[in-house]
Amino acid sequence: MKPNFIEELRWRGMLHDMMPGTDEQLQKEMTTGYIGFDPTADSLHIGNLATVMLLVHLQRAGHKPVALVGGATGMIGDPSFKASERSFLDEDTLRLNQAGIKKQLEQFLDFDCGANSAQMVNNYDWFKEMGFLQFLREAGKYLSVNYMMSKDSVKKRLETGISFTEFSYQLLQGYDFYHLYKHHNVRLQMGGSDQWGNITTGTEIIRRKEGDEEGYFKAYALTTPLITKSDGSKFGKSEGGNIWLDASRTTPYEFYQFWIGQSDTDCPRLLRVFSLKSKEEIEALEAEHAEAPHLRAMQKALAEELTIRIHSEKAYQLVIKASEVLFGKATLATLQRIELDEFDTIFDGVPQSTISRADWEACASVLDLVSTVTAGEIYSSKGEARRAIQQNAVSVNKEKVQQADQALSDESLLQGRFILISKGKKNHLIRIA
Repeated sequence: MKPNFIEELRWRGMLHDMMPGTDEQLQKEMTTGYIGFDPTADSLHIGNLATVMLLVHLQRAGHKPVALVGGATGMIGDPSFKASERSFLDEDTLRLNQAGIKKQLEQFLDFDCGANSAQMVNNYDWFKEMGFLQFLREAGKYLSVNYMMSKDSVKKRLETGISFTEFSYQLLQGYDFYHLYKHHNVRLQMGGSDQWGNITTGTEIIRRKEGDEEGYFKAYALTTPLITKSDGSKFGKSEGGNIWLDASRTTPYEFYQFWIGQSDTDCPRLLRVFSLKSKEEIEALEAEHAEAPHLRAMQKALAEELTIRIHSEKAYQLVIKASEVLFGKATLATLQRIELDEFDTIFDGVPQSTISRADWEACASVLDLVSTVTAGEIYSSKGEARRAIQQNAVSVNKEKVQQADQALSDESLLQGRFILISKGKKNHLIRIA
């Protein structure tokens, strides 16, 4: 039995607002619903993930999800709750961004499962041939300026100034809904709670253009709460900025660590929003976590599920290996099991030095390696290095160095070309060129 979409959102805390009749429409028949994605980058980030999960749950409930990539509206930029106008993107950049977003959405949605297969559309396809006068006739005449200025997203920008281009954004998004309603049988638009004004503009255009003879709305709106942390700060960013779904922007290791780092207070909600686990499974995780908080059961479950779904099982296993090497109780045997092609991934972000084969062969001891041969990149002088060794603070390949004059040989190298030096808890990888 397929889940009830609205009830699923309710227990997960993912339902912010919806128009009257939405639940009845969804229970009456398979309904097509869409969400728009702004192609300002070639990757989605986890700030987009809550709305992506709306489409996931819609499809799991037997309905048809449509992802609209705003090739046309992306050239303008949504002013909703932004402090200033964004820069325009050229068509080639937008096209590349759209391709990247589609590839990522295919990790979440089934585009080949029969009647409720996911579909992707691009609003540039219907706006590219439409002239300004035609747009005014098709959309502009149906909404008053008073109606458009009443939206909270516009009101906030009136204080700092809003261009006509941005002011017209809600008309463009509203017309998107109308076009999809007419040509793709779309009856529902969804989005974050900050999109309520733009979404209801679409239902209003449909109502005015199509009439309302039957006495009920033919198009519906639903929003999900924006995700914030328990301290009120914005969710989805780290010290380095956005957490992206693209591995070239945010590595699987960084992605995994982001979820591992979430607070105990935030995890119950994050599990409900971003995980596909059932209510019973989540409650069992919460109980397990309560018994042994230091084991971080909720964080680990969330990080594992999302890393596998977005990157792959192989990427997840590599992340676990990296975590063990960098922060866990890794041994020399652990390091020796690292494959040659895994070193770059595992030690990405770890300070590194490269020395020549000749310098390596001329290295007389550990003391030489960590001070002189690496040009002071690990320890600035032999005196500093010797004191660290005497204090039992230096390891070679996870094994403590007992003597400063401890000899090195090719047998000390991992995969014949790497050696890992640990300064207390900090790692430094040396590569032999």
